Amino acid sequence: MADNVKNIQSIFEKSGGKFLLSDRKILQKLDHIKAFIFDWDGVFNNAQKDAGGSSNFNEADSMGTNLLRFGYFLQHGRLPLTAIISGEKNETAFYFCTREHFTSSYYKIANKIDAIHHFCQQHNISPKEIAYVFDDVLDLCVAEVCGIRILIKRNANPLFTNYVIENNLADYITAHESGNFAVREVCELLMGLYNNYDKIISERTRYSAVYKEYIEKRNCIETTFFTRNGNTIVPGELKPIQNG
Repeated sequence: MADNVKNIQSIFEKSGGKFLLSDRKILQKLDHIKAFIFDWDGVFNNAQKDAGGSSNFNEADSMGTNLLRFGYFLQHGRLPLTAIISGEKNETAFYFCTREHFTSSYYKIANKIDAIHHFCQQHNISPKEIAYVFDDVLDLCVAEVCGIRILIKRNANPLFTNYVIENNLADYITAHESGNFAVREVCELLMGLYNNYDKIISERTRYSAVYKEYIEKRNCIETTFFTRNGNTIVPGELKPIQNG
């Protein structure tokens, strides 16, 4: 396992990724992770919005999240928890969560640590059992407490990046910038550290029995939506989202 991790680190460093924590310590954390939680704007996209307030995602990142969840399933024999936490209301994010059968979608929650505490209470986990993928200031309160913290690179904010590094708020910084398949990079990194990447790809390619078992369980998940009402996080009042 150590040789594999060393090779994985070399591959991602050659691509421009930056390890802020030793490979062994990331592995120790990864073994305890039960949930993968992502910010939306600036993570799945470059943070640009249309007139309706939505911002897009790409299928390479979407496939990455699915393969990562399958890799987790192979590793642990169960599905990981998944969520999007956003400070805004974004219909495309709702569609993504529904289509990909994420556990939860939190929206219009500017103080994201409240969403993390709510999610942990809902699922009886601790923040240290969460891997969090983020890009900006609103996410730092979450990065302070989560088990694995991955910062999406953005060349335009060197001072912010330096702040994150100096204050020990990330374990890895992606080589790719926001909106440029950075989520896929994160997923590939974590799958590589699980040391089952070849099996993930082989089983998915063959649509094997174990992949069918995984996808059937994944597709039974109905996304729950939450937002803020005053000082309380409450179920979101959303119209049913068509799952294409």
